[in-house]
Amino acid sequence: MSGLNPRPGRVEAAQTAATLDLPNTETEEWRYSPVAKLSLAEMGPVAEKPRSAEAAATVRADVDAVIGSDGRAATVVVVDGHVIDVDLDAGWLAKGLAVGFDDQRAWVPFDGLPTIFDYWHQAFSPGALVIRAPRGVAVDRPVVVINHHSRNGEIGFPHLVVDVGDNAELQVLEWQSSAPGAAGASIPVVELEVGAAGRLSYSTVQVADEAHTIIGRQRSSAAGQATLNTGLAAFGARYARTRVDSRLLGRGGSANMLATYYGDGSQVHDFRIFQHHEARDTRSDLLFKGAQDDASGSIYTGLIHIHPDGAGTNAFQTNRNIKLSDDAWAWSVPNLEIENNEVHCSHASTVSPVDDDQRFYLGARGVPPGRADRLIVAGFFQEVINRMPVAAVRPELQRLIAAKLDRREVHS
Repeated sequence: MSGLNPRPGRVEAAQTAATLDLPNTETEEWRYSPVAKLSLAEMGPVAEKPRSAEAAATVRADVDAVIGSDGRAATVVVVDGHVIDVDLDAGWLAKGLAVGFDDQRAWVPFDGLPTIFDYWHQAFSPGALVIRAPRGVAVDRPVVVINHHSRNGEIGFPHLVVDVGDNAELQVLEWQSSAPGAAGASIPVVELEVGAAGRLSYSTVQVADEAHTIIGRQRSSAAGQATLNTGLAAFGARYARTRVDSRLLGRGGSANMLATYYGDGSQVHDFRIFQHHEARDTRSDLLFKGAQDDASGSIYTGLIHIHPDGAGTNAFQTNRNIKLSDDAWAWSVPNLEIENNEVHCSHASTVSPVDDDQRFYLGARGVPPGRADRLIVAGFFQEVINRMPVAAVRPELQRLIAAKLDRREVHS
């Protein structure tokens, strides 16, 4: 790979990456994943910074239609991993909200053996977009991050850091998109840090083109009495993978994790989730719901890990999948690792076709079969949509699901 920019540690990371192979399905973390088929080794990093935000202008107009531009604390445009434009409301700037670019901030994984993607990110990311809400400041309007990839055959390395101070509050919406037909890739990294009694609501909407690849990581930490609400809506990309490491570090901290995903064609959505309870009296609740149509597939592996000091933990994970065609597939593998007996934990997963009883119920009331399936699938997702952080995006999620269902009816 070329395009290396000067920063301490970059050269060493690039040299290490050159000695590593892409992951394969022989390792548990990448089991079931089609990563070997993605042609990533044939791509290079984004070679130069875009000169303007023009590549994301259409995407920004779409987002403006979803969430009015007057209803935001800030809007940031990121193109091919580079921060291009920051529009921060003057009132929130005066109250201490900070939104800026740090070209010295690098991703450093803390768990397990780093992959080639970690080293690529360390070497080639131009830096991090850093959003900070200072102690005691409650920001009641969302910060919107438009994260767009415009290059064909190149890999972007966006890096987002959200830091919420003690007893502060913040909402962040990240919109991930790519240029139509551009067979590139993004390797995004997100770090979420919530101080004592802080509150963060973070939502991601993935609507990348179906020629695009996303291999992302999200790392979060929550201190005592902090609340972290995260939501992911995945509808685009050829292959979209997200690994989440959620760490509850202080007594009374909580994390609520939601995801809704709908694949068609040959799309694959891949989720690897780790819920770490490292302090007592913490709580996490995970609900992921997805639908697979045509020859698309999904992968979910989740682990609730109760650490030795995690007494009093309440932890839950639920993954539900609907197969809408015979060729669709889904793997769902929930796991528990418990090192303290004073806890309440549960996990559940299902992979099934549309429920025949629900079809019969609607058919008995005169609803045609195609319309019945549409109502059932839309209702299946509603539970997640109603709880999605950053409430302003919920109507758009309903529209995106409706668009998938429209496409299904056209092709049927």
